[in-house]
Amino acid sequence: MLKLIRLEWKKNKIGKYIFKAAIMTVILSLLIVGMAGELEAVETVQAYGTSMINASVDLFTNMAYIILTGVMLSTFIVGAYEKRMMHLMFSYPISRKKILLSEIFAVWIFSFTAMAVSKVFIYLMLLTAKPFLGISAASIQFGTLSFWMNILIGSAAMVSTSYIALPVGLLMKSSKAAIVAAVIIMLLTQENIGKATLVNNIPFYGILLFLAVWAVFLSLHGVEIRDLP
Repeated sequence: MLKLIRLEWKKNKIGKYIFKAAIMTVILSLLIVGMAGELEAVETVQAYGTSMINASVDLFTNMAYIILTGVMLSTFIVGAYEKRMMHLMFSYPISRKKILLSEIFAVWIFSFTAMAVSKVFIYLMLLTAKPFLGISAASIQFGTLSFWMNILIGSAAMVSTSYIALPVGLLMKSSKAAIVAAVIIMLLTQENIGKATLVNNIPFYGILLFLAVWAVFLSLHGVEIRDLP
């Protein structure tokens, strides 16, 4: 499986996604650092249950990586069907399900790692700049387990949520449909409804994760006998 995942990264030129993630991280860092003074003036966000700085880091990285993951899924998987590259891949003496799983894991591993690293980088930038910004950044607590768990669990949840877009793209046989679905998912998960927010809403995230697992199951179901477009 690891060899197949590495093959997927090489075939889809993972270097360009590393570059995109790096550029995106720098832009988000500059944006959040530039707003840090105003953000910290709001001590705690009641709806989010955390400081405004932490909430903003989560919000902007969630939005960015839900879309990036959707784009990668559209390229790695849906685009392969569109371009009929799956004909060649499914001719290998490897089960179709294993090939598709390697593509799914290739996107997930990269997106999860990139998102977690992006969050850490942004927090480090905030800590480095705090003497010049006149902020305390008290909510950035690298020494606590809860801080790291929030980064890891939050990144895993948001990246996994993007997979709801996968069967949409496969059903419509359109990579554009997968990207549009990812954008809709991003809007639904990161927007507020009145004074309520779906961000950090554990029951809502549970539903999303269930839907993501179901979406992967639907994408894999019958792949061994499914006719190619």
